[in-house]
Amino acid sequence: MANRRLSSPFLLLVLFLISISAVRSRYVLPSDPVSDGLYPPLGHGSPLYFPLLASSDSCDETYGFMPCTSTWIGNLFLILVYGYLMYMAATFLSTGSEMLLEIMGPGLIGGLVLPMLGALPDAMLILVSGLSGSTETAQSQVSIGMGLLAGSTVMLLTVVWGSCVLVGKCDLDGSGAVDKVDTKGFSLTGSGVTTDSYTSYAARIMIISVIPFVVVQLLQLINSTSGRHVAVLIALILSLVLLISYCLYQVFQPWIQRRRLAYAKHRQVIFGFLIHVKKHALGRLMTDDGKVDTEIVDRLFKTIDENDDGYLTVSELKAFLVGMRFEEIDLDCGEAVDKIMADFDTTNDSLLSKEEFRKGIEKWVKHAVHSGEGSSLRNFGTMKFIVDARQQAKEEHEQLLGADPSDEVVEGVENAKMTSLKAVGFMVLGTVIAAAFADPLVDAVDNFSDATGIPTFFISFIALPLATNASEAVSAIIFASRKKQRTSSLTFSELYGAATMNNLLCLAVFLALVYIRGLTWDFTSEVLIIVIVCIVMGSFASFRTTFPLWTTSVAFILYPFSLALVYVLDYVVGWS
Repeated sequence: MANRRLSSPFLLLVLFLISISAVRSRYVLPSDPVSDGLYPPLGHGSPLYFPLLASSDSCDETYGFMPCTSTWIGNLFLILVYGYLMYMAATFLSTGSEMLLEIMGPGLIGGLVLPMLGALPDAMLILVSGLSGSTETAQSQVSIGMGLLAGSTVMLLTVVWGSCVLVGKCDLDGSGAVDKVDTKGFSLTGSGVTTDSYTSYAARIMIISVIPFVVVQLLQLINSTSGRHVAVLIALILSLVLLISYCLYQVFQPWIQRRRLAYAKHRQVIFGFLIHVKKHALGRLMTDDGKVDTEIVDRLFKTIDENDDGYLTVSELKAFLVGMRFEEIDLDCGEAVDKIMADFDTTNDSLLSKEEFRKGIEKWVKHAVHSGEGSSLRNFGTMKFIVDARQQAKEEHEQLLGADPSDEVVEGVENAKMTSLKAVGFMVLGTVIAAAFADPLVDAVDNFSDATGIPTFFISFIALPLATNASEAVSAIIFASRKKQRTSSLTFSELYGAATMNNLLCLAVFLALVYIRGLTWDFTSEVLIIVIVCIVMGSFASFRTTFPLWTTSVAFILYPFSLALVYVLDYVVGWS
């Protein structure tokens, strides 16, 4: 990880130098008054002449020195270079914010700073798309910002969403997906993922975030030409109010960040409890075929049941857990007993019967078997796979916090200050890169559109989200591939959270541009696809927690459907 971080700035510099050396500002004719005659005219006799590569004889250099070209292939190269730089900016922002989360906790950082930094590259591109040049130039380039806004939201909720279901699928039974069990292959109804109720809340919030889109569009339709500027202002104020409300809500109720820490503690309690049970069991806890020995479990129950009343109380469990080490996960014995009771006590009477105790042990052992990497039947007697699973859980927890597994960093240690400085450095570097190369990327997209005749909306809808959201998408897919219900819940919650921030922060920036510069709002088809995709994909998680594999077809189809709908409405029906 360290080598990768160190090599990234060097790679950025190399790509930037390549872009400068590979693309010249323009070729001009010797007879041109501003030409020095150094370059030959672009004619049929020139080896550099390609009829399909040029559409004009000039281009404007961003900042007065950035490379530019009038050929479509040259602008495609610039889009790739600048797009990669924006991808690195997003990666630096993500790395720095996660390191800061490790030091300062999930409240302010995880609830406010992290989501905003994730949407910063998109917001920066939207901002510069409407700031440069005259009002006419801004009106033509602002469609790049709308394309990025729509493309980012649609890509996260369709391509990335469907890919997470595809790589995270497990076998479905009556209660949902079975962690790390994937034997049914690509069964459309027998395979899928399961999330928790918190993911449903995140999906509903994401649906609410499309309200400013609906408001601005409805007000545009019912108002006269003179009143449409006021409609944009009303939608801008509404989006800012919702954005502030969402940020405050995330600060005081940081679901995802707190659930990550709770998940790690929960798994540590599971594996630690099973190891403790094995030490006190009067025999082998599991048989050679991998099943829990109920006779041994019943004997252990009788040992814990000090008053022989057939039930385990909280105090009896606490007495049994004496000797377990909870300090390393910042948990006391009472909290551990509460977690055990919450999982075992199905009757909610604060007492564990022999049947509840036996079923709880069987469920936790099954979870440990599915979590342990490389476990085999020969390990069931010694239950070594639980030790392996516990170590794996610790490493996953450290990776979630952005820490190196061999060098855990927590608040109060001597490396905390250095980690904070690195985090700030990564975030500053990411912000500077995003600010510096957003304008050249927008110009390259605009020039590519002029050279090819492809509308800027479609270019920005497809290409720019790949640059600004690629690191987030890859991270989500890798996280989902762990094939567990809890990781799936976190993955889809973060996808819905990212879409919410796009809909609120990026839309607020876009509406501010339209209002301040007096631009025309003419994005009915674009708004329609955002609303359709958000409502359809948000409804999935709002009313269900299990997503069979067939739901991926809906997600994947919505992406080309969105592009086709914009084309039909704008260029066939004539809405634009």
